[in-house]
Amino acid sequence: MKRFLITFFLVGLLTTSCKPTQLGTKANPITIYFTPSVETKVIEKNSRTFIKYLEKHTDLSFKAHIPSNYYTVIEALGSKRADISIMNSFGYLLANQKFGAKAKLKVIRRGKDYYRGQIIAHVDSKINGIKDIEGKRFAFTNPTSTSGFLFPLKILVDNKVTPKRTLYAKSHSNVVKMIYNREVDAGATFYSSPSGDGVIRDARVLIKKKFPDVSEKIKIIEITENIPNDPFVFRKNFPEDLEKKFILTLKKFLLTKAGKKAFENIYGVTDVVDAKDVNYNALRDLIKKVDIDINQLIN
Repeated sequence: MKRFLITFFLVGLLTTSCKPTQLGTKANPITIYFTPSVETKVIEKNSRTFIKYLEKHTDLSFKAHIPSNYYTVIEALGSKRADISIMNSFGYLLANQKFGAKAKLKVIRRGKDYYRGQIIAHVDSKINGIKDIEGKRFAFTNPTSTSGFLFPLKILVDNKVTPKRTLYAKSHSNVVKMIYNREVDAGATFYSSPSGDGVIRDARVLIKKKFPDVSEKIKIIEITENIPNDPFVFRKNFPEDLEKKFILTLKKFLLTKAGKKAFENIYGVTDVVDAKDVNYNALRDLIKKVDIDINQLIN
């Protein structure tokens, strides 16, 4: 009898230990990856406000993670280390094609569901138009950036312009900094129109605190066509009930003063709207046009 009870206890213990922990518990929190588009400290501070609100209003546990690059976000969605991510449009296409991730929301910035990229150059570079970039040094952000690579690349391709040397600076601020320091002649970053009183809000503002004269040293050469705004992406097989609860709570959060401030600080987001994968088909068509091998980028 004693042997039977011991055996029964061990079997029960083994069964319990093998049972997967429910997603959304403290032992297995829902993990949200924030694409590193701004300084890490900014994301850390404001994401904590978001996480606290989510946990209070859903009775679920969440965890924020800030990876070092776009590729980490994509791979995390495939390995289930990330459950939800706010990512750029091009990165979403990679995550969708390789891992079946799905866009369910699209962010709104200043009333618009699109944004644009820009090509900028140092004022002393003798670059006054796209053709002048021929034979010059050029910096992109990284190969998965829509505004810092794909759409500016299309401009170069359309104009049959080939820089002497191209490199990836990893971030928008690094591109601006490299141009400012004359390490490259021109580069590609995100664009945002100036405020009503003329204050710059494009990528140059990222280094304005350290380099107050950045808008005098770096000029805009050309602005890209419209790019669909960043989506909220859910990994493949993410539970539908948790998805609905997250979306509902996020929308409520953005109606609060704290919510508006947090997302404005992180990504300049003022609202979200529902999205579908087909919303990004025009972007897929553009990739074909500039002849980029998306599978090579995935690998």
